[in-house]
Amino acid sequence: MMLELNEVLIEGMNRTLSLMAKAGELTCLTGGTAAQHTRWLLAMQGFETVTNGYISIDGEPLTSRSAPTFRKLMAYAPDRLCELGEVTTYEPPSVQDVFSLKANRELPISNGILGEEMRRVGGSQTDSRVQLIAVAVLLNKPILIVNDPPVQAVAYLKEWARQGRIVVAASNDEEMLKMADVIVEL
Repeated sequence: MMLELNEVLIEGMNRTLSLMAKAGELTCLTGGTAAQHTRWLLAMQGFETVTNGYISIDGEPLTSRSAPTFRKLMAYAPDRLCELGEVTTYEPPSVQDVFSLKANRELPISNGILGEEMRRVGGSQTDSRVQLIAVAVLLNKPILIVNDPPVQAVAYLKEWARQGRIVVAASNDEEMLKMADVIVEL
């Protein structure tokens, strides 16, 4: 399986991005700002307007029509949970929001299973970024997209990729850059 961006330009940005994220590899987007990281990761899921180029999975183009189908192949761990009263263009989901999505309702995850996965990721029960990665992993999708993973999760993400999944992370952390198979500069 492969996720490809070919000369993609997002509305309102002035630089294109090309990459090929392959199964079995940890791909890291680096450079730029946290907001740019988020926009690129959302574009891969069909949530941003692409004005040039294309995004595809295994050669099938991402379109407004195919986006819902593409998203069924993806699990997304945002960089943060939304705070009460926060107003933003894109509001990251809470852990409960992830399970309320129709595609995830049948996933039999208990607090015990979530806690065990969080220990594997390498974080504490109170680290919301670790919670979000654990929830995304438990969805068991072939593509995992992670925004700003904590340093303790880097080895876990590398292992997750080695199991034959596409893992795309956005991070400026040195440890992530050392572990990544492919580094894409924004």
